[in-house]
Amino acid sequence: MKDILLITPPFTQLNTPYPATAYLKGFLNTKSIDSFQMDLGIEVILELFSKKGLESIFNAKTFNFEGQKTNLQRIYSLKHEYIKTIDAAIAFLQGKNPSLARQICSRNFLPEASRFQQLDDMEWAFGTMGMQDKAKHFVTLYLEDLSDFIVENIDENFGFSRYAERLGRSANSFDELYAKLQDDFTYIDKITLAILKERIEAIQPKLVLISVPFPGNLYSAFRCAQWIKKHFPNIKISLGGGFPNTELRSLKDQRVFEFFDFITLDDGELPVELVYDFVKSNKVEISTNEFKRTFVLENNQVVYKNNSIKNDYKQSEVGTPDYSDLLLDKYISVIEIANPMHSLWSDGRWNKLTMAHGCYWGKCTFCDISLDYIKLYEPIAAKILVDRMEELIAQTGENGFHFVDEAAPPALMREVALEIIRRKLVITWWTNIRFEKSFTRDLCVLLKESGCIAVSGGLEVASDRLLALIKKGVTVEQVAIVTRNLTESGIMVHAYLMYGFPTQTIQETVDSLELVRQLFETGVLQSGFWHQFAMTAHSPIGMYPEEFGVLPQTNEITFANNDIDFKDKSGINHEKFSFGLKKSLFNFMHGIGFDFELQEWFDFKIPRTKIDPHFIVSCLEKENNFSVKPTSKIIWIGGKPISKHFIKTKKGTTWQMTSLTFHQKTETVELNLETNKATWLLDILEKISLENITPMTYSQLKTDFETTMEDFELFWYSKQIITLRDLGLLVL
Repeated sequence: MKDILLITPPFTQLNTPYPATAYLKGFLNTKSIDSFQMDLGIEVILELFSKKGLESIFNAKTFNFEGQKTNLQRIYSLKHEYIKTIDAAIAFLQGKNPSLARQICSRNFLPEASRFQQLDDMEWAFGTMGMQDKAKHFVTLYLEDLSDFIVENIDENFGFSRYAERLGRSANSFDELYAKLQDDFTYIDKITLAILKERIEAIQPKLVLISVPFPGNLYSAFRCAQWIKKHFPNIKISLGGGFPNTELRSLKDQRVFEFFDFITLDDGELPVELVYDFVKSNKVEISTNEFKRTFVLENNQVVYKNNSIKNDYKQSEVGTPDYSDLLLDKYISVIEIANPMHSLWSDGRWNKLTMAHGCYWGKCTFCDISLDYIKLYEPIAAKILVDRMEELIAQTGENGFHFVDEAAPPALMREVALEIIRRKLVITWWTNIRFEKSFTRDLCVLLKESGCIAVSGGLEVASDRLLALIKKGVTVEQVAIVTRNLTESGIMVHAYLMYGFPTQTIQETVDSLELVRQLFETGVLQSGFWHQFAMTAHSPIGMYPEEFGVLPQTNEITFANNDIDFKDKSGINHEKFSFGLKKSLFNFMHGIGFDFELQEWFDFKIPRTKIDPHFIVSCLEKENNFSVKPTSKIIWIGGKPISKHFIKTKKGTTWQMTSLTFHQKTETVELNLETNKATWLLDILEKISLENITPMTYSQLKTDFETTMEDFELFWYSKQIITLRDLGLLVL
């Protein structure tokens, strides 16, 4: 028995748990509140895609394929091959049978339907993929074929990372979702509720917390709550998560409370604690109790209760996320191949953490900066963060981390990287950033040394005029330089790209594509994704649309309110650019199509670009600024060199020299210095190595040098020190 059951309803990711319930369970541990968590999504997927599950699907009804796609007939005809191979295929994606990769890649093990037809066009893309990844891609296509069959014949709402998503997207009224919930259970519902029944009976919770991060989880959340209300009416149910935080802030429809007793907004720790206190007290009258950012039904009216005087918990107080109870060894890694950054989302198990609550920038006009999860910025101390990383490694056995920040702050990234290196941890991590000038070459080298493998960031419209209108705080030139610094350090870079921003002209769209083409051609960008601008209710554009030249199409709000339909006063149909932008980007990511005229990507007339064909190259060719601030920290992350003294003679003059040999991971470098300078350098490298808690500043370094020698600047910019900079002497 547990007091609380935390549920993530179907579906989110296949490869790793969505972290919301783990965050909450970690907090509940600090309050000694017993809880159990489950990811219903992965449990349903594993039930569905199993020998027993496929037998049930293929025997679900008498199929009549007359007039249907021949592809579905093919899948049904091969049903025994699918049933025979499914358990082995899933085990392979769980990392339990890697030797199966050779059979899978032979192309005579898995049955193949229409999803495999794309391989004729994509075989060239496998050049850099190993056999394991190639096999994962084949199994992914195999599962997608089965998904097509399920959607067409079993449950039209099925999707691997979403379920009945359309019902949750900007549903200003609850009517459609409510009507759907009166229908008979779907095939997926039956599997979901059978698993839920077993868990409820085992846990016997007093309170069920259902976290809904996305619209694709909403229907299942309501279906689960409906079933619990009917069969276990004494259990109280609370809804929280990303979807209610953004979409349900204007909730008015009383029918929602036929399913839920509470709906909490924003940071869940204190609201959940107060809801739990109320449930545990067995009080009946809600009005006498304190709540934090919580919707309840009072006198048959939806009431927002925020009457607690308690302050929210600081990030240092919420505890380490706890992934216990989750089926960590049963998640499956899939590879869709088209986008290298997206493969990080779907391939491999990642522990999820947050470096800082909110966004340190908090100005972008398209972003929900009015909401607490963005506007309230609070970083976590690096030592606490790395402590939590070590706890999670011990708990999960996984060394991979995805920091899910809105935009990870560069200063904190630096301190976290230093702490990881100091502790000699072997970590692999990635996160989201802003392409700001703080990401110098040296900082990027440090991040890579600590285990950073990739970053994503918003280039958005790739136009300086529009970037200024967005208040992004970056320029295209700055993005080019930062992406160069990251790429040269060995960190993969993904760019979020946007088209159709208010006032964006056709010429600006074409010019944005040209700049993106140049970024890929110069090799400083490896991944990207175009999406069309969407106006949200809690962004500056949504709140003040007249300032951005858009006309919102508003409806009465009784349920969800986030995405807002609008008309751009320019009258441009931005949607027609979608196919050409995405097709060109797909080619650029695979290193081809750079010599095509931009017109070739579109089946309608576009203007010629006005961007200089060498614009990005010219940005990258600008000289690095070698000036160093007096307060800059100087750190040595290289190893200890081997020194050897020798005598140098020139024109009858002899003097003491020292050879310093640096053995790096992939090379050996030798520096020859005058012995007095070499002796000083050896001493300094010891002092500024990461074993030292307080690195020296440039000013301190200069002062120390000039106590016994002269012309520090001449020495600092010498060939030997420039070489040392490439070996791990960093200015931060």
